[in-house]
Amino acid sequence: MPERPPQALREPGIRVWPVGSLLRAISDSLEARFNPVAVQGELSGFSRAASGHCYFSLKDEQGQVRCAMFRRAAAMLDFSPRDGQLVELRGRLGVYDPRGELQLVVESMRQAGQGNLFEQFLLLKTRLEAEGLFDSVRKKPLPLLPRAIGVVTSLGAAALHDVVSALQRRVPHIPVVIYPASVQGGQAAGELRAALLKAYQRRDKDFVDVLLLVRGGGAMEDLWAFNDEQLARTIVESPMPVISGVGHETDFTIADFCADVRAPTPTAAAELCAQPQGVWLRALEMAMTRLQNGVDRQMQSHNQRLDWAASRVSRPSHLITRQHARLTGFEQNLNHAMRSILQHHRSRLQSLETDLPRTAEANLQRGRQRVERAQLRLELLDPKLVLKRGYAWLADLQGHPITSQDKTHIGQPVRATLADGEVDLTVSARRLI
Repeated sequence: MPERPPQALREPGIRVWPVGSLLRAISDSLEARFNPVAVQGELSGFSRAASGHCYFSLKDEQGQVRCAMFRRAAAMLDFSPRDGQLVELRGRLGVYDPRGELQLVVESMRQAGQGNLFEQFLLLKTRLEAEGLFDSVRKKPLPLLPRAIGVVTSLGAAALHDVVSALQRRVPHIPVVIYPASVQGGQAAGELRAALLKAYQRRDKDFVDVLLLVRGGGAMEDLWAFNDEQLARTIVESPMPVISGVGHETDFTIADFCADVRAPTPTAAAELCAQPQGVWLRALEMAMTRLQNGVDRQMQSHNQRLDWAASRVSRPSHLITRQHARLTGFEQNLNHAMRSILQHHRSRLQSLETDLPRTAEANLQRGRQRVERAQLRLELLDPKLVLKRGYAWLADLQGHPITSQDKTHIGQPVRATLADGEVDLTVSARRLI
């Protein structure tokens, strides 16, 4: 005998829905109530299929929603999405019928906050441009032969390695002075300004003729310190030319517009202020060749004049012989003088070539010593060194540090972090020291 249907289903006014119809009705309600919809959250489980479609979840502290971004919309992305990234999505809510799941079909995606940053960037750019900070007439030319080159960047930045490598390859004889500063974060703009001002004040042998302001690529928020208004005004006030090499070729910052020269990359910035050593050596060789050719032409001219004079004098023949002897003596003396001059210049060129590697090696050694001292100071600040001396870091199970016995109670579980791991403990007594 078949089972009787539940009482609720036999009551009048209760509609029995097929599953597919119910899902379509819910989808229609979502379409009418919410779409189009904009939502902000954190990417999770992002993947791109071979078809070009992207699938992921968008979540925050209170929940998550499944998302699909089809190939046409995904092809318009101007950045590479990654898990944990905060983004803003535009799309349409619906129900994925095969699994009965709520799904957001994404039509566009951008990094959260980028729109506001870009708007601030445009407003500041327009205002500073109106003040004349970007005018080409006030920009200073680069020195042909700088006595020293200054670099403003972070000691841990890859851009520093790229710049130093390029300068060492092209002009190993020119000293490089590094002015360290953070290039990302809330304190970066102030540190960059301080580093520039320090470079402006250096004199004597440490005075630099050109400054490189460099940093590697990143998102707009990573490069935001270089859009600081006070940093822009500090760049404009520089007594020496400033080359800006911030980010990649497609990245632009306010610092780029204020600098005297904008380079597409840090390496390009180094190359702009450093003609290769070989160029100058070849120029010296060309000058010596022109000098020798000029002397040869003078000799030929004097010989021709002497031959003409000899042809005019028929007698006495001994006078002509004597004039020839004098000319031969002049020619020998001149040849000897030319050989001496050329030998002197060759010796000076060889001495210059010897001095250049010695100077480059000494400058490189001093730079290595500065970096090693900075690295040692950083290692001494490592909290793990304190733990290795027998100390421990106490915190509650939520990770909050415990710095006083007043913040504990009998029976409270705590966690101690040692040099090689963690130990869970329980407070059994409290005593004042």
